Amino acid sequence: MATSVRTAARPPGQGGGAPPPGPRQQPDTPAGPAAAPRPRRRDRWRAAADSAPGRLRLTSIGLVVLMLGSGALTGWQVAGRSQAADQVVTRSQPLSQQAAEIYRSLADADTTAAAGFLLAGNEPQQVRQRYQDDLASAAQLLSQAAAQSGGSAQAQASISRLNQQLPVYSGLVETARADDRQGLPLGAAYLSYASTSMQTQLLPIAQQLADAETARLNHDYADARATPWAAYVLGVLVLAALLRCQLRLFRHTNRVFNPGLLGATAAVLVTLLWLTGGVLAADSALSDSLKHGATPLQALDLARTDALRARTAENLNLVARGSTTQYANQWTSAVQADSAALAGAAQLAPGGALSAIEAARDQFALWTQRHTAADARNNAGDYQGALDATVGTGPDSTQPVYQSLDQDLANAVKVEQADFLSAAQKGRDATGTVVPAASLLTLLGAAGVLRGLGRRLAEYR
Repeated sequence: MATSVRTAARPPGQGGGAPPPGPRQQPDTPAGPAAAPRPRRRDRWRAAADSAPGRLRLTSIGLVVLMLGSGALTGWQVAGRSQAADQVVTRSQPLSQQAAEIYRSLADADTTAAAGFLLAGNEPQQVRQRYQDDLASAAQLLSQAAAQSGGSAQAQASISRLNQQLPVYSGLVETARADDRQGLPLGAAYLSYASTSMQTQLLPIAQQLADAETARLNHDYADARATPWAAYVLGVLVLAALLRCQLRLFRHTNRVFNPGLLGATAAVLVTLLWLTGGVLAADSALSDSLKHGATPLQALDLARTDALRARTAENLNLVARGSTTQYANQWTSAVQADSAALAGAAQLAPGGALSAIEAARDQFALWTQRHTAADARNNAGDYQGALDATVGTGPDSTQPVYQSLDQDLANAVKVEQADFLSAAQKGRDATGTVVPAASLLTLLGAAGVLRGLGRRLAEYR
């Protein structure tokens, strides 16, 4: 009897064999706490910074940055002062003196032209040569000033106008000379017009140039003598930070000395002392150059200018032959101004220049006396006698007296220029060692900080 085997029903399309795969079941694990998340990098850094080694590292970095910044700031400020002092020595003061010499050359040319006109056919060769030398000197100084004045728009404009008008003036003088030699009365008119052009156009422009260069000189002096306050403030802050760091280390470690930090503190102190010594020495030398050089030179230039104004008025008064009182009034005002200028120059003069200025003052007094006598002759109708007493070479003439006065003032200028140059160069060079010394000491101080705190960090390893 046949038996039947009952089989379990299977899904269609599948034969016998292993059951179909189903989702894998995870083995049962006992319940427990979830795994802690991995800390972020920022949190790790914060945790490291909150630790004792981390705080030491941050302190080390901060002190090194402060020291390097202090050294860089000190070098920058000292270099700026040195550059300004060098400008005083090599540019602004020479340009200021050049501008004064341009003014003097132009004024002397005007004075000499009037003297040569008065002498007419008897004009000595040296008078003519002096006039030509004055014009050549003015042209050369203008060329040098144009090349050295840099970006000063006012100075360049003044130089350009002087270069344009100087040939016009010399042309008028030559026309006056030519007419006078032909006996034409227009010669005096041309010379008067040329002198008016010099007095009202060229000399005021030259004065503007001198004022611009003097202002630049004063600005450079102010920069060269400026106190480097920022370097001092940051240096003191670095010093305070170093002392505070050493105090905290002492409280935590009970160790009195840290050689590295002590060395860094000493480096900062020496830098500040070196800076102070250089600044004081530079300021003293620059002050001497201003007091015994630049300022007395300006007073001397003013005295020479006023003397030239008086001499020009004296000569042109004879050219006018009594047709106007303009030049007599100019003489009076110029003499009064020159008397005050000479007194001021003597008061400001250093010892080496005082004797020359006193000699010039004696010549000035003799000049005014002889002018009074010559003017009395002119007023009495003795024109030839007044002429001989003004531009002649006799023992009573004002010409040699004026020349002696001008030479004495020129000698005083040389002395004061040398005094200025010597003192100003000392002021420029006084801070020459501060920058390399500050750089070296800053690096040594930074190395001391790294060494001193590095040894403390080694104790945590």
